[in-house]
Amino acid sequence: MVLATNLGFPRIGARRELKKATESYWKGEITEAELVKVGTDIRRTNWQIQKDAGLDMIPVNDFSFYDQVLDMSALLGVIPSRYNFNGEKVDLPTYFAMARGNDSVTAMEMTKWFDTNYHYIVPEFDTDTTFKISSDKIFDETSEAQALGVTVRPVLVGPVTYLTLGKAKDGSNPLDLLPKILPVYAEILARLKSMGVEWVQIDEPILVMDLSNEQKSAVQTSCDALAQNGVKICLTTYFCGLRDNESLTLSLPFDALHVDLKRAPEQLDSILKHFPKDKILSLGLVDGRNIWKANLRQALKIAQQASDKLGLANIWIAPSCSMIHCPNDLDFESRMDDQLKSWLAYAKQKLGEVHSLTLGLNSGEAAIESDLSLSDIVAKDRATSSRIHNDGVKQRMTSLEPTMFTRKSEFSHRRSAQHTALSLPSFPTTSIGSFPQTKEIRETRASFKKGTIDLAAYEQTMRQEIERVIRFQEDLDMDVLVHGEPERNDMVEYFGEQLQGYTFSQNGWVQSYGSRYVKPPIIFGDVSRPTPMTVEWSAYAQSLTTRPVKGMLTGPITMLFWSFVRDDQPRSETCKQIALAIRDEVRDLEAAGIKVIQIDEPAIREGLPLRRADWNDYLDWAVDSFRLSASCVADETQIHTHMCYSEFNDIIDSIADLDADAISIETSRSQMELLEAFVNFDYPNEIGPGVYDIHSPRIPTQEEMVILLEKAATVLDPSQIWVNPDCGLKTRGWAEVEPALRHMVDAAKTLRKRVG
Repeated sequence: MVLATNLGFPRIGARRELKKATESYWKGEITEAELVKVGTDIRRTNWQIQKDAGLDMIPVNDFSFYDQVLDMSALLGVIPSRYNFNGEKVDLPTYFAMARGNDSVTAMEMTKWFDTNYHYIVPEFDTDTTFKISSDKIFDETSEAQALGVTVRPVLVGPVTYLTLGKAKDGSNPLDLLPKILPVYAEILARLKSMGVEWVQIDEPILVMDLSNEQKSAVQTSCDALAQNGVKICLTTYFCGLRDNESLTLSLPFDALHVDLKRAPEQLDSILKHFPKDKILSLGLVDGRNIWKANLRQALKIAQQASDKLGLANIWIAPSCSMIHCPNDLDFESRMDDQLKSWLAYAKQKLGEVHSLTLGLNSGEAAIESDLSLSDIVAKDRATSSRIHNDGVKQRMTSLEPTMFTRKSEFSHRRSAQHTALSLPSFPTTSIGSFPQTKEIRETRASFKKGTIDLAAYEQTMRQEIERVIRFQEDLDMDVLVHGEPERNDMVEYFGEQLQGYTFSQNGWVQSYGSRYVKPPIIFGDVSRPTPMTVEWSAYAQSLTTRPVKGMLTGPITMLFWSFVRDDQPRSETCKQIALAIRDEVRDLEAAGIKVIQIDEPAIREGLPLRRADWNDYLDWAVDSFRLSASCVADETQIHTHMCYSEFNDIIDSIADLDADAISIETSRSQMELLEAFVNFDYPNEIGPGVYDIHSPRIPTQEEMVILLEKAATVLDPSQIWVNPDCGLKTRGWAEVEPALRHMVDAAKTLRKRVG
């Protein structure tokens, strides 16, 4: 019979219980034991939800207090020496120090997980790295689940993916460590087998990437070794198709193979032609990364095609990938528009879709006819709804002219005009946008949304906070100020709430990293901007000071990728619609006297397709979308953009093609390592390499920032360099931000004296 399975379930809790508990633990408000209990309760709830949904096999070790890759580093004992690890078991203080840093040690580097908005903690290696089981988490959680009667499938990040996603700090090749790491994986599998585990899920999404011969050899070696340990292996791929890695993958000694048929449905025909008859094929038919209901009739047809070829006993039904990228439960959306809600499925509802498809295969269409009929009604309603289509937006899209994608003058001319207009010193200082969001600010926003305070009271509080932030920056002697964004809950959600074609949720939370959760807006139709979104706040801030104040916007690419995107038209079309809406806002900000406008695009790198063959098409429309949003201003108006936690080496020419006057990037965790891309390319425009890691509670010293800036000044022309934090300051407290920014401004002044 066909089995219903899952690859991973959201670990944050239906009501964000994990966030609240973790942050309380960091503040010393609850004990470690209390935090551990919250994790236990979330896991048990998740397992019960999956059992109740009819799943035949349930993932274990998909829960994490911070990140699953960091969990693998703890399991394997890959702990950098600066954390003074005793070589026994990794405790929670060490674990969180690796993720966040503390007063005495810096955090590990963080970057995006493939092409998602999820961040993982990058493993650190060198030629002397050794591996040893140093955490009992996977074994303890397996025992917990077994005690509750769960048919478990423990999840491990595969060795080749793990090594490939890490970094060797001494310049060595992480794959050279494969002979050292495989015996520890073997020990893990043997221990799981001794606990009665039949199946283990080995995630090797690296198999959907362009692989070198060395990586292919490593995959073969790894799978050969893992297959010798007496447990059945479900080799799991997702986010793209196997393509040229298909023959290699199908030759590997797995017991089951999972493929993503939402992101790469075209791969099924070829896989079915060559799939081994004695293996199981797991079909990723329910979208694990988006929130639209599955078209069950279409999905069932695909599943039937596979079962006709391989037989029912050789088929599993599953989501396309782990559902950590989806919100928890649609039932909590009590205020959402009924029609829009009828189009959606969160993680809990997707489990029902998996079960329904499994039942349909095992017992025939008649067994799920009511589900199929409802799915047909939803699909037709969504396709024909007048809410989706906006004739005015479509007309603008057909009227785009080439001149709308370019600035009036070349950068060299603009730079001269901007320096005259702004009169900034060398090493000018600024911040990325947001300032700490205090409890009072959040409560005021919440009270206004609930209607317990009126507009006048809300605006008064926001204006008071804006003035506080402006005066604070003036006191610091910062050069280009920001208004602090007290009115914004999230950099994407804030705009999504004001754009037509978007809707938003109450509880559509997903994890971005650690305790940082986001509630992505939902793009369901054509996008337009009915009224200005930020102009009033930016203009008010500018009226308080003679120093330039940046207008702060989220760019079209990030608005696209950090939303749940409609799947009924090309993403390029949706992105350019958003770009036109942002263009209208840019034009209005300039008209209101704002001479520096930042259009943040932290998602541009994560949107890059996983296969190089697909890059040019994406980069063409992504760059066009940014330029469309920004190219309507005069030469004197300075356009900034911000990108955080991205590797730029392979797309640096496209970053330059954005033609932003200044770009700010994250570089503090990597100790300016990310600047190499801009050096080798001879990046022509201005750049702000971040010198303050805002994702850590640690306050860097002035001298540490001076050292980073001196590193930057040795590889960049000092006249190019801006001084700024890595990212916005919303998640930090004033007690951290005030001294850190003072150190930053003093560091910039030191560089002015030393470098000139």
